[in-house]
Parts: sequence; C-alpha cells; structure tokens
Amino acid sequence: MKKINKNLKSKQAWIKVKDLSLGMQIALPKNQITLTATTNYPNLVKNISVLLEQARKGVVQQINTFLVQTYWHIGKQIVEFEQKGKGRAKYGEAILKRLSYDLTERFGRGFSVDNLENMRRFYTVFPKSETVFRNSNLNWSQYLRLMRIKDYDERSFYEIECAENNWSVRELSRQFDSALYERLALSRDKKGVRQLAKKGQVIEHPIDSLKNSYVLEFLGLEERYKYSELDLETAIIDNLEHFLLELGKGFMFVDRQKRITSGPNHYFIDLVFYNRLLKCFVLIDLKIGELKHQDIGQMQMYVNWYDRQVKAKDENPTVGLILCKEKNDFVIKYTLPKRNKKIFAREYKLYLPSKEELRKRLKSID
Repeated sequence: MKKINKNLKSKQAWIKVKDLSLGMQIALPKNQITLTATTNYPNLVKNISVLLEQARKGVVQQINTFLVQTYWHIGKQIVEFEQKGKGRAKYGEAILKRLSYDLTERFGRGFSVDNLENMRRFYTVFPKSETVFRNSNLNWSQYLRLMRIKDYDERSFYEIECAENNWSVRELSRQFDSALYERLALSRDKKGVRQLAKKGQVIEHPIDSLKNSYVLEFLGLEERYKYSELDLETAIIDNLEHFLLELGKGFMFVDRQKRITSGPNHYFIDLVFYNRLLKCFVLIDLKIGELKHQDIGQMQMYVNWYDRQVKAKDENPTVGLILCKEKNDFVIKYTLPKRNKKIFAREYKLYLPSKEELRKRLKSID
C-alpha cells in the first residue's frame, strides 16, 4: 500500500508540473516553492534557453575561427621552413610526409599530407593575416572552396560576399558556378569592376543591384519545354528562397499578381519585392519571349501607379525590372529616356552560363 501511495504522489507532482504551461499553480512538496502564472516562469525558461542556444553557436563560431587561424599559422610555419631548404619541391614533399606522421602520432586524425598541403596553400593564397582574420565567420570548408578560385579579384569578391551574406559552401559554389562576379562586372564600368574586388557588391543605386543576366537553373524548367509566363512565375514562387538569393542583397518578397483596377479594367504586376538597402519597391514583370516596346510602356504605368498610390514619402522611387528571354537593345534605347534610372530589362537563363564566354566578354570591354 505504501508503494502505491508513493507512485500516486509522484504522478500527482508530475501532473502539477505539466499544468504549469496552462497557467495553473504548481506546488513542489519537498521545498514548498509555489510558482503562479503571475511569475511568468515559462518566459524565464524561454529566455534562458535563448541564451544557451546563443552560447552554443558562439562556441562553435569561436572554434571555427580559432581553427582557421591556426591552420593559417601552420601553413605559414611550413612555408617559412621550406624556404630554408634546397630543391623546394622534393624537399617540401618529404617534409609534409614526415610532419604528417609526427603530428598524427601526437594529435590524432586531421593531419594527412593532403590536409597539410591545404594549410600550406592557404597561407600562400592568403598571405596577409588581416585578410583572413577580418572574416572571422568563414570556416575552413569555405576557405577550401575559395582557394580553388585562381583569379585574385574574383576570389576577393567571393570572399567578401560569402562573409557578408553568410553563404554556405553549397551557396558559395552555386554563386561561383553561375558566374555571379562576371554577371555583376558586365553591368559596371572599370571603376565599378575594381570596386567589386575591393568591397564586394555595394548597393547605393538601383543599377548597383542589377546583374547583366539572371540565372534561374534552380527552377527546373528546360529550354526545350514550352512553358508559359504563369509557369515561370509559379516556379519562381515555389523556389522563392533561391530566387531571392539570385536577386541579391536586400530583397524581400511582397506580393504576386498585384492587381491594379481602373473601372472595368484590371492589370496585374507579376511579382512585387522591396529592397531595404535601396528603400524602394521593385516590380518584376516576366516575359517568355523577346522584349517589346509595349512591355516597357506597361512597366512604366506600373511604376508610376506604385509611386503615386503605394510609395511612402520617405521611400525612394519605385524600380521596374523586366525579366525577358531575349532583350532588345534597340527597343530599350529608344523607348526609355536617356537618363533612365527607374526601368530596366535583363535576360534570364534557365541554365548555368559559360564562365569562359562571360570572361571573354568582360575582357573585350576592358
């Protein structure tokens, strides 16, 4: 009978603890502590949980930062030691083998010849410590991917963008494969291209946020597949996270098929975004064929309506972007005013572009 009573008491205490989430009183027999709904105990648990989660993330980040910095110093030690020897290639290979054996004996896994070679290369690719240490949120895997980029300016651009936008290794690879650097560079003058390598993508004016073309390979639409503008729009909404990354910095989704009504007539803007860096709305119209002057006129109406009916006084003028399968420079030139800063047309592609072709075009501009 005593055993049964003990179980009942245990069960009773458990029930009262559980009922706390409903705002009911809790009584713990042993220490006689009473917590009521007015003490807001659940918020205490929540707040402490947030602190612990932040601490865990902070510890992981500190470990990653310390690991990257340590690998850089190891690489520096190896390079400086090699420079004292003769016949560096054979000498260096022998040193790495011996060093791999000794460090593995002492510290365990993680010091294979390949890993030590990566550390050595890490120092040679990023010889300035301030370059590495300023981007403390980049991990070793990200640096391994960056080291594979041969061009200095291009590598510097991706390093800055990866750190500022918290790209994963996968996203970094995707941006490189989609030739983000070349597509941004083709939309700029020589000064703008140099700025990309030194500061990354700086958004001050609408033109700064635009790419030469947009790559939408993540939509899964094949070139030979006959799709409609609605199919294209639906695919973008289904892959909105990827599309926002492709649009670039500061974009937030607002609406799709935004209706404008004038009497019996209805007009629909395909996609509406807001850019918090530019502090303006960005309207996107999708065209699956060649750009026509009517498309530009339609976008002009959308932009004017948004400026007069939606835009707040402290916001900048609305920007219109027409994404089309084929851009017509003649139509753009003679439909838009010379000092146009509000309406733009860019091509979209459903496949990853040839980086070599884009580089050739970039060199021809230089």
